[in-house]
Amino acid sequence: MKLYNTMSRCIEDFVPIVPGHVSMYCCGPTVYNYAHIGNLRTYIFEDVLKRTLENAGYEVRHVMNITDVGHLTGDGDDGEDKMEKTARETGRSVWDIAEFYTKAFFRDEEALDIIRPDIVCKATDHIQDMIDLIKRLEDGGHTYTAGGNVYFSIDSIDDYGKLAKLNIDDLRSGARIEIDSNKRNPKDFVLWFTNSKFAGQAMTWDSPWGRGYPGWHIECSAMSMKYLGEHFDIHCGGIDAIPVHHTNEIAQSEAATGKTWVNYWCHGEFLLMGNAKMSKSSGGFVTLPVLEEKGYDALDYRYFCLSGHYRSQLRFSYEALDAARAARQGLMERIAQCKAEAEPSSEPGELAAGYMKAFDEAMENDLGAPQAMSILWKMVKDGSVPASDKLAAAYHMDRIFGLKLSEAEASKSEAVGSEEDLRLLEERTAAKKAKDFRRADEIRDELRKRGFNVKDTPSGAVLERIV
Repeated sequence: MKLYNTMSRCIEDFVPIVPGHVSMYCCGPTVYNYAHIGNLRTYIFEDVLKRTLENAGYEVRHVMNITDVGHLTGDGDDGEDKMEKTARETGRSVWDIAEFYTKAFFRDEEALDIIRPDIVCKATDHIQDMIDLIKRLEDGGHTYTAGGNVYFSIDSIDDYGKLAKLNIDDLRSGARIEIDSNKRNPKDFVLWFTNSKFAGQAMTWDSPWGRGYPGWHIECSAMSMKYLGEHFDIHCGGIDAIPVHHTNEIAQSEAATGKTWVNYWCHGEFLLMGNAKMSKSSGGFVTLPVLEEKGYDALDYRYFCLSGHYRSQLRFSYEALDAARAARQGLMERIAQCKAEAEPSSEPGELAAGYMKAFDEAMENDLGAPQAMSILWKMVKDGSVPASDKLAAAYHMDRIFGLKLSEAEASKSEAVGSEEDLRLLEERTAAKKAKDFRRADEIRDELRKRGFNVKDTPSGAVLERIV
């Protein structure tokens, strides 16, 4: 197993702290609004990572937080609490908002066939853990109190910003926010807010520093260490978390423990809408329910995400989603045809086993999903692989891809034609490849007489019955 480690900027051999076991923490949603499909791309990548590790034989302990307090509208300490902002705009309580959007988030995850984390921890259930960690930092000389707030002093450590590879004098968070006059260094960050920050804050708790609420960054450190220990294997999130949130998490965690906190940092790239990343702050974001209202299945979007590598930017368009939908439907139809002919083999033959091995190798090499998808397609289109072996191999691959291939309806197999129809389709593909377009057109006409149109998709040609 090999993974790209953001800390080293290299693909590294994955070696867990405890042989055979993986401890993995993923930054969860801030539940003040629906997750947009750019957010969901990150959770799909993390799900594929977990599935790949499990397929490779590891036992994975997966922890994810729910941020239901303390995350401001800026990545640093600027702006207002997102929960409070939504409460004011909607007239609902912050507690109702958190509950509503948490349920919406898990509904999206279920629709996308994302495996629920082993532990889901809400920030509001772990305030004392955060207070205890802040006290630990205070005892170590890493904090100061000013204006009623408790700050982490980045000057108290020697390697602040090492994940982002940023010069401390040029760190973006300090350059782009309004300077807090309470801060000794503009890059310092808040560990605990009191009412001096926002009057009338709805979510507050008693603490040694006054009644208030935690800063965003301290939440992940406290909860990850509670459930995974002070040193664990993998921390995941979106690439936008690197310069501020993950940088600050590392600073406070390693200051508290005096040792390396996380061995492998894995980040998913942006989903682009036009030429910009999709974001809630811009107001122009797309949610999964919007896609479903337009007639797409959630798994069409999962397929679309699998078409790009998690470390590459992916550009969203409805044309690209149409192509993903057509390709997924074509794949399901081929699996349905196999189900109509046979049961999955208990021991696939040499050809199918070779495809499975190639698939696993692609996924275990830093989650090479696009290459693995091409291997899956090559296998299902290989006429020399028996239907029973195709099913067994496809189901093995789907343990990682999560496209619910086993649910392909055998009753739909009529829609893709007989074995002879599929043989003609393969012959047409070969003719086009050989630039024998006359023969390709002849086969297309023959298939039309048989009751099928030929539809070309990015993953190959499929048959559609003429109604």
